[in-house]
Amino acid sequence: MKIAIVCYPTFGGSGVVATELGLELARRGHEIHFITYSQPVRLALLNKNIHYHEVHVPEYPLFLYQPYELALSSKLVDMVKLHGIELLHVHYAIPHAYAGYMAKKMLKEQGIKIPMVTTLHGTDITLVGNHPTYKPAVSFSINHSDVVTSVSQNLKDETYRLFDINRDIVVIPNFIEIDRSRMDVNSQCHRSMMATDTQKIITHISNFRKVKRIPDVIRIFYEIQKQIPSKLMMVGDGPERVPAERLCEELGISDKVIFFGNSNEIGEILCFSDLFLLPSETESFGLAALEAMACGVPVISSNTGGLPEVNREGYSGYLGNVGDVQEMAKKALHILSDDDRLFQFKTNALKVAEEFDIQNIMPLYEQLYRKALKQHT
Repeated sequence: MKIAIVCYPTFGGSGVVATELGLELARRGHEIHFITYSQPVRLALLNKNIHYHEVHVPEYPLFLYQPYELALSSKLVDMVKLHGIELLHVHYAIPHAYAGYMAKKMLKEQGIKIPMVTTLHGTDITLVGNHPTYKPAVSFSINHSDVVTSVSQNLKDETYRLFDINRDIVVIPNFIEIDRSRMDVNSQCHRSMMATDTQKIITHISNFRKVKRIPDVIRIFYEIQKQIPSKLMMVGDGPERVPAERLCEELGISDKVIFFGNSNEIGEILCFSDLFLLPSETESFGLAALEAMACGVPVISSNTGGLPEVNREGYSGYLGNVGDVQEMAKKALHILSDDDRLFQFKTNALKVAEEFDIQNIMPLYEQLYRKALKQHT
């Protein structure tokens, strides 16, 4: 199949999932065309089946905000015609599904029928998409997609609750490449560079937005380090980073916290880790938690959104109410305070992650693609 993938090219979960999906499809022999405004951060162009097409948005003084949707829909039309692309897979309802629909209409007028699969990832539904300014366009885009998927049952339920949707949504969870994660863990892990043998290593990875509740991460760690010698590794960047650094100074723990910024070496960082913290306000799925579990790292997370579908209470880690720092710290200490217990949680975390291995999830997407193509022939 010749498939165009439209996504955000940044470090966010939707872009990571879309990129990894495309890479695996290419390895399976499909011809994949990434169409976005810059090269996705995890995209390696070392495959004859991988193509990247940059969307250029001309700047004109007339526009206060440059019309990316117009540029994207036009680029989609051009690439479909030039490369014989058979199917569009757009990640994020806005603006990608909206631009995809316009491209479909333009192509249809030229005698080309092409199906569009839309994958909902989270904030395109629960935050941005639910804003009154965008809500009608999001509903329209979902209802006029040929196939719609969501990354969790919770996100599917929220989409039906928040929008006037008159079509089916298929749940296909996010995934992880277990073999590569194991390779990262089993590779030379320079743990001594981060901490002493007597210290435990706690990790958090996110885009440092308010929804991630970064102060909770710091305060949970503050409680942990009172009883267990430990270090905290903060991976990522965003508006909450500077306030987090200030909070560490106020609590007197700056020497125990490392801020890495954005990194492409997530596996290498997780190989150091004994515990992962994700106390988010909401998560449609919790891809960062899954990546940690695939490296054998148990998770302390909030019990919101799709997280209970990933992090199994009392098995791969523990869940806590949003904002309940003391309870999450108590559960973290329970895992970390006994090495045999910690080993069991690490083993369990990997077992759960194996259920989300890309080899288990990929056939679900391929089946949907074939179904969508068959409906258009």
